[in-house]
Amino acid sequence: MSADAIVFYIFVIFTGAALLATVGLYARQSLLVVYMLLGVLAGPSVLGLVSDAEVVKGIAHIGVIFLLFLIGINLPPQKLMQMLGKTSIIAGISSVLFMIIGTLCGIAFGFGVAESLIMGAAMVFSSTIIGLKLLPTTVLHHQHIGEIIISILLLQDILAIFILMLLPAQWHNGAPWLDMLTMVFSLLGLIAFAYLFERYVLIKLIRRFNRIHEYIFLVAIGWCLGMAELAEIAGLSAEVGAFIAGVALATSPIALFIGDNLRPLRDFFLVIFFFALGAGFELDMLGSVLWPSLVLALLALVLKPLIFKLLLVRYDETDKVGMEVGVRLGQISEFSLFIAVLALELDVIGQQASYVIQLSTMLTFVFSSYFIVMRYPSPIALSDELRRD
Repeated sequence: MSADAIVFYIFVIFTGAALLATVGLYARQSLLVVYMLLGVLAGPSVLGLVSDAEVVKGIAHIGVIFLLFLIGINLPPQKLMQMLGKTSIIAGISSVLFMIIGTLCGIAFGFGVAESLIMGAAMVFSSTIIGLKLLPTTVLHHQHIGEIIISILLLQDILAIFILMLLPAQWHNGAPWLDMLTMVFSLLGLIAFAYLFERYVLIKLIRRFNRIHEYIFLVAIGWCLGMAELAEIAGLSAEVGAFIAGVALATSPIALFIGDNLRPLRDFFLVIFFFALGAGFELDMLGSVLWPSLVLALLALVLKPLIFKLLLVRYDETDKVGMEVGVRLGQISEFSLFIAVLALELDVIGQQASYVIQLSTMLTFVFSSYFIVMRYPSPIALSDELRRD
């Protein structure tokens, strides 16, 4: 592919996203929906402005790697342990229930066991972006709600990392326990290397040249992508390597600076990622995935708020707090999209199952975002009474 074509693709993605995002914000919608809708419109299935979605998807994978790196860099081990103790039972029970519901939905629509399990896994996660971006933090009541939401999302993110780690294993070769053992040793070796390298090499270089911000920026990117590549060599996923790289740096005093400076780069590639998802969506498949996607989305929108409410009330929260937390977490997650795409690339699931997860996720983004801004305080609420910065 020529350089001119790549420049044109970037132009289509970001100019189109800027225009369509304006409409999306007026409609109080998540920008993730805007990016995916733009991908569908500009992709091969409609206008054909971007004819090779695979090239865009390859570039976009970097955004997922940076996302996992930044999640890790905000999770120093002591904070990780503290957060896990708050809502571990609620997150654990709800994850099992959502897994069962999603898996049974997949089986009911005739998907295989592996595909149904991936659907169940996709059902487990709630959107970090919607959960946090639509949450006001200036009111004491919502500070408490924010603590609950962040704790649950944190546990879900850790579970997502675990699933991303498991997916590359070749479970079909008849020796799953050997795969698991090999993976555990690879993971432990990668963690040990990250800890030792960060302590004896990386942090010393950062302290030596910490006044040169450009150097810190380059080292952070090199560390993130280097660990991602090392993880793939070790038989794990690049996402897992990036997450470990982030956690290894989380206790460094420079972690906050690195996180703040890498966010724009992460957002740049994530826009491309969600655009690529839409561009790769074949509208010809819509008829075969519409009904299972609608059912899976409806189950998430209805049952997730109710289950979270019941569990939170059981653990001494009020009905009002329980319901609001449930509604704010009552959608499928962007992590579910990552899992669906990776599982398809690894031939763990077929194209139809992957599209079901992607379409149901998009549907829950639309309806959940709209319902939250209609009913609860948020920075982009429809009424002045509910709008909170």
